[in-house]
Amino acid sequence: MKVTTHLGRGLTDIAESTRQIKELGFDGVGTAEVQHDPLVMAAAASQHLPGYELSTGITVAFARTPMVLAYGAHDLQELTGGKFVLGLGTQVRAHVTRRFGMPWSGKPVTQMKEYVLGLKHIWNAWRNDEPVNFVGDTYQHTLMTPYFVPPTTTAEAPKVTIAAVGANMARAAAEVADGVNPHGFWTRKYHDEVLLPAIDEGLARSGRSRSDFVVSAGGFTVTGETEEEYATSKEFIRSQIAFYGSTPTYRPVWEVHDLGDFGDKLHELSVQPDKDKWDRMTALVTDEIVDLFAVQAEAKVLGEALLAAHGDYADRISLNPNYDGDLDLWKNNIAVLRRGAMQPA
Repeated sequence: MKVTTHLGRGLTDIAESTRQIKELGFDGVGTAEVQHDPLVMAAAASQHLPGYELSTGITVAFARTPMVLAYGAHDLQELTGGKFVLGLGTQVRAHVTRRFGMPWSGKPVTQMKEYVLGLKHIWNAWRNDEPVNFVGDTYQHTLMTPYFVPPTTTAEAPKVTIAAVGANMARAAAEVADGVNPHGFWTRKYHDEVLLPAIDEGLARSGRSRSDFVVSAGGFTVTGETEEEYATSKEFIRSQIAFYGSTPTYRPVWEVHDLGDFGDKLHELSVQPDKDKWDRMTALVTDEIVDLFAVQAEAKVLGEALLAAHGDYADRISLNPNYDGDLDLWKNNIAVLRRGAMQPA
């Protein structure tokens, strides 16, 4: 199993963060689209992590056209010597239209499949000196003069993974992409009954086997080196479950556990105008619900707990250590996880 981690949110501490990442021996590093552009973060990290796999988890696809992202991902593939993985996600309609100012097609799964096919078409055209002529329902890229074709030295185009909550997106990922990244709002029951059958169906449609496709571990993690850290971690995850669980799109996860009405209640509270609504929503999330969504273990045995929860299906897992804590403890967790591969990623 490959063990990766995420950079922090800041740009100024990348040098120190990457030094610690190398010290702990991670296999790769991901960046997220939160307060900074994940491609810029990955580019900065690449200067400190030669030979490391770098990925985005996620880049908001619909905030950019395939051509715009094709350039950025291609450049990162060159910067990393062919070890860049472009992790895509859709984001929800409000953020796409109101934060990024982009149109919403109303068909995110269909649009995402087209997006990935567009990326691969562009990269293939650049690498094989062929015309760019991609015409889809949402995106049309039909102009590319030699002056704008970037130079290529790497053997392959970037790998592409898709973040998925629902079965339809997981199926689409298995059809057109190289891997799937389940959300933190995830349970093992939902994974087994909904996501895995969809992935198998998508792979069958694409004529590929499970060994051709990378599945990352889903779910949340509660941990800590002290009782105080553990309690703080658990309350944060409780709030995350309330936050994500209030999104109607994620209702199918609740439904698998006969908790659809609970998800509806969280959504009703989330649209209320008062500032205390998030605290009230978090208070509704019981310990039993946290148990469904999170692996919970003291930091000293976290590797074993994560392996027990994800080792039979996941090719890779992300771990976010306490860099101010016992680094030998975290090195041991990474070693435990790395030994537990179901199959190579």
